[in-house]
Amino acid sequence: MTNTLHRYGDADSFRDDYVVFAMCCRGQNDQDAVPKLRQFLKLALQFKPVNIGDARHGGALRASRSMKPTSHWNRDLKPDFQAVIDGLDTLTTASVVFDNRMAAEDFLKSVKAADLGLSVNISTSIDGAEQCCHEANACRHSVGYSLGFEGRTAHLPNEDVLKLATMCGHGMVSASLAKKMVDWVKEGRRTPEQAVTYMSRFCSCGVFNPSRATRILEEARTRQK
Repeated sequence: MTNTLHRYGDADSFRDDYVVFAMCCRGQNDQDAVPKLRQFLKLALQFKPVNIGDARHGGALRASRSMKPTSHWNRDLKPDFQAVIDGLDTLTTASVVFDNRMAAEDFLKSVKAADLGLSVNISTSIDGAEQCCHEANACRHSVGYSLGFEGRTAHLPNEDVLKLATMCGHGMVSASLAKKMVDWVKEGRRTPEQAVTYMSRFCSCGVFNPSRATRILEEARTRQK
């Protein structure tokens, strides 16, 4: 079970969204787990992830307590992967996000060969996850499905907003922020890339996918023309 299970969209919308988690079970396989989690993240770098993170400290783009109202105009928008690895100092869930299946498959092969003794979870479409397991020659242990939204769905935000907001399973990217970013991109006030960095910083565990978010914003921008 993972909070990324509730990412909104059909199977095709996850063609550029592959999240791979590593975690341990306290009292079972947690001995020396911290360096193993760091190694998990280090292994990912050679396959060019679009985000990495840990559930205690966040992802490669993070919020700051020492910001002024005008600071975001000159802020560094580059993700800092090494800071995530160096900052992982306690038992947590480590996550890696890829925007293409081949990279996710190659990473899983590398993780299997490393034999870290950690539990590994893949979050994407069912078909995408099965193909990753097949290529890595790994037997799937279980599968989780999201049943979507039920009830008075007419009151939900539009699809673009839902796709963006639900990429943070902890709900730290609010629907209001996502809508604002969609509007700003449509108005030409921000580029999709700039808007994505704003939203990414609020994701508390680093599973927000900037590539998928950029595509969603670009599709929303071009759709109005």
